[in-house]
Amino acid sequence: MKRMLFGAALFGAAVVVAPAWADMKTPLATAPAEQVGMSKQRLDRIQEVFKKEADENRLPGAVVMVARKGKLVHMSAVGFQDKDAGKAMALDSVLVSVGMMILVEDGKAQLTDPVSKFIPAFKNQRVSAAKADAEFARVTYGTVAADREMTVQDLLRHTAGLAYGEITANAPVKDAYTKGGLYSPTVRDFDSRALTPAEFNEKLAAAPLAHHPGTYWEYSLASDLLGRVIEAASGQRLAAFLDERIFKPLGMNDTAFALSADKGGRLAIPFATDPASGLPNKLIDVSAVPGNDSGGAGAVSTASDYLRFTQMLLNGGQLDGVRILSRPTIQLMASDHLGTRIQAALTPGELLLGTPGYTFGLGFAVRQGAGVAGVHGSQGEYLWAGYAGTFFWVDPKEEVTAVLMTQAPSPARAFYRRMIKNLVYQAIND
Repeated sequence: MKRMLFGAALFGAAVVVAPAWADMKTPLATAPAEQVGMSKQRLDRIQEVFKKEADENRLPGAVVMVARKGKLVHMSAVGFQDKDAGKAMALDSVLVSVGMMILVEDGKAQLTDPVSKFIPAFKNQRVSAAKADAEFARVTYGTVAADREMTVQDLLRHTAGLAYGEITANAPVKDAYTKGGLYSPTVRDFDSRALTPAEFNEKLAAAPLAHHPGTYWEYSLASDLLGRVIEAASGQRLAAFLDERIFKPLGMNDTAFALSADKGGRLAIPFATDPASGLPNKLIDVSAVPGNDSGGAGAVSTASDYLRFTQMLLNGGQLDGVRILSRPTIQLMASDHLGTRIQAALTPGELLLGTPGYTFGLGFAVRQGAGVAGVHGSQGEYLWAGYAGTFFWVDPKEEVTAVLMTQAPSPARAFYRRMIKNLVYQAIND
């Protein structure tokens, strides 16, 4: 049985041809939707809506899996794995925050530890500070000493003062990232995997920070640096550590940082040109072992693997008798870690879903209340997504978790994330 592969931020996912639901090995035990308080007729709308998007060439294809109360109640695949080759999308197509919290539980790190404890180059960093030049009506930059060192908690909640060259408006930071190979605008976005781990640390530490640590939320290379901290604290390469502590225990056999040759035909292929922007799609090449295992981009996985991971989170850190993290640790990760002291020009919800109403925890966006956000959901739900189109959320109140996997790095991603959330919640009928 084949499984299709996609790319993601925490890890990716891919899709492959598979037999009918009744004949295939599912990631969780199945149950009739009505048994867990959902309507099958309403869940069927998911496939109808996404099929229409694929039929009208706005989306190459998609795989969706939905679970409630620990049971798989919906899975569907529409469109194409490879539109140009005419390959149909099929069911069951081929993580650093959790990894870091495993080390915290092991006693090898604390959230308040400075990053320099593990990687000394990050001591005594400077911040690129902008100031208005009234005489020449322009903005100039200088550097000042950081108010404090960045911590492990800062990396987990993206308040370390780091940035992405693709996103930041701070010119000296963008320039330093470009010169250091951390940002390659003419090649592809969000890909610094050509650097070795040592080179990554050296180049990033030499670049100025965009903000004083602990003052500003900005999605950034923090997840990649978190991977380097995991390596320093564990003594293992990131891929090996995650494989030993997460992937193998959960039976995530199709999740890795590189795609083996025998699985190459299972990788989901995006449109050559994005229908929404008209720009060419340039995704990371996952066919070779990278120079560094990127905690922020470049891994691959299947929808089945991904759902097992999210169900583990919903279960409070365990699945099928295997415990990855404790329930209190999951609760800590899914709490508000920004509060009122940390600023954000673009909040996590606005970045991911195009709507306010979400703060950030330790690796996830976290919903603050039932209202405000212009999309279905519950207070305390948490979620995140990948650049290439993967998306998941966990809703403890409704006991729901769902995974959407597409290979469509498009400005339309927020639209599809909102769409799948609304379609899942409208099917709840208890």
